[in-house]
Amino acid sequence: MSERERIRVALVEDKRLTREGLGALLDAAADTTCVGLYASVEQALLGLGATPCDVLLLDIHLPGMSGVEGVRVLTERFPEMRVLMLTVYEDEEKVFDSICNGASGYLLKKTPTAQLVEAVRQARLGGTPLSPEVAGHIVRRFRKAPGAARPEPLLTAQEIRLLRLLADGHSYRSASDQLGVTINTVRDHVRSIYEKLHVHSRSEAVSKGLRRRLIE
Repeated sequence: MSERERIRVALVEDKRLTREGLGALLDAAADTTCVGLYASVEQALLGLGATPCDVLLLDIHLPGMSGVEGVRVLTERFPEMRVLMLTVYEDEEKVFDSICNGASGYLLKKTPTAQLVEAVRQARLGGTPLSPEVAGHIVRRFRKAPGAARPEPLLTAQEIRLLRLLADGHSYRSASDQLGVTINTVRDHVRSIYEKLHVHSRSEAVSKGLRRRLIE
């Protein structure tokens, strides 16, 4: 695989040994290359402007701006970039805050290298990789939610179908094939969904759609 075809990955982690070790592992994989190592969100905001990446691995507990806050800033600044939270903690509130702020997935640092690289691939293709422990938190969170009646849909039937496809990890191109419409129509629907749900990213739209029971 040529260098241009490999997935460009960057990492924000304040512990130097962890940062450099993960960077080396990503460089060693067949289809990923590490293009940036940063000790803080502030450094990443500067570096990613000059050297963009496809997928960013972002620690939660950082000096200065936290990862939970930083993911919102980073996804607004670089909307095409996918962000995976990478942490030692399974804190339920931080999982939800991160996803609502724009994270595309949430992994524990103990995730084996092969699974970490596979999560990067999934994120690049539009998926939402989660460590099993984190997925368990999300399931329990929704089980504990009050069983309120399903609200009147705010979205059109086509928009709900599209939101369900995005929640399943489909790309815009794949969703357009599934719906039998052009990719530009998909983009129009996505803009409409964002406006109606008052969100700014795919992960926020999916999260709010689940919370409002527009999709299951």
